[in-house]
Amino acid sequence: MVRNSPLILLLCSPILLIFGIFLSISYGAADITFQQVWHAVFSYDPENVSDNIIMTSRLPRALGSLLIGCLLAVSGAMMQGVTRNYLASPSILGVSDGSVLFVTIALVFFSNSSMELMIFSFLGSLVATLFVFGISRIIPNGFQPVRLAIIGVVTGTLFSSVATGISIYFKMAQSVSFWYNTRLDKMDISLLKLALPFGLAGLILAILLSRSITILSLGDDTATNLGMKTPVVKGLSMIAVALMTGAAVAVAGSIAFIGLVIPHITRFLVGTDYRWIVPCSGCLGAIFLCFADVLSRFVNAPYETPITIVISFVCIPFFIYLVYKKGGSQGV
Repeated sequence: MVRNSPLILLLCSPILLIFGIFLSISYGAADITFQQVWHAVFSYDPENVSDNIIMTSRLPRALGSLLIGCLLAVSGAMMQGVTRNYLASPSILGVSDGSVLFVTIALVFFSNSSMELMIFSFLGSLVATLFVFGISRIIPNGFQPVRLAIIGVVTGTLFSSVATGISIYFKMAQSVSFWYNTRLDKMDISLLKLALPFGLAGLILAILLSRSITILSLGDDTATNLGMKTPVVKGLSMIAVALMTGAAVAVAGSIAFIGLVIPHITRFLVGTDYRWIVPCSGCLGAIFLCFADVLSRFVNAPYETPITIVISFVCIPFFIYLVYKKGGSQGV
């Protein structure tokens, strides 16, 4: 690991992010030239077809992929640091499924306003997090990596089954299916704008907690001996994860593996200090999802391959490697 690798990564990230945005805007069913992109951004004409494609579809999709990738990666990093569990992530621990369940409840029993969907998505993430950690505390050695992952998967399956049952009974299955079948091309700009404050609040809280997470990742006993109020840090971390995951799920549905894989790659590049892991995970997560989205348009052009397939091909082998390498060991 290069000593200045965190700074190098953070300095290179804006270049890659801008390049990713340009690729995302330019390539799709209709190819867009650089001149058309420039015209749409700086001289938008609502009567121009290319300008409309860029400003109402391509640009929200690009920005949404950056935001979602960033939020999920930081959420995964926070969960791994707090639990000292290398398998912790919003998708594996059922946090994303909790968001989808509560979004389903909002759609069926309340209105489908953007604000209500966002609030319910946040509440679902928080409830799922508390539920999984509560069960893990009751079960002997519940925080052991593989055991916690099993609890999370079972919880996620329960929540998704309930959501599916509710949606079928109330004939809302088609509306709810969006949140399980991620479609970045259906990005709602109004929902994206609404999600931004929630996501930023979670990111700011994660950055403020990053030093404490570094200490907490050494173990609860060590953190307590150093004078840290571990319940407070864990509680605030849960809120940060719920805010970020809830915002991500409300915008584009459930996306697996980013919160699992990206923090490990980041830790390999920048070390174990969460003051670097949190921002660098956010940058790498944004870059990864943006480029994965672009790649999904080329796999079976001119048709789009579901983004979850592209992510799975990259991340599942990494997941298998983690389980094979670390087994049931604690710590990240």
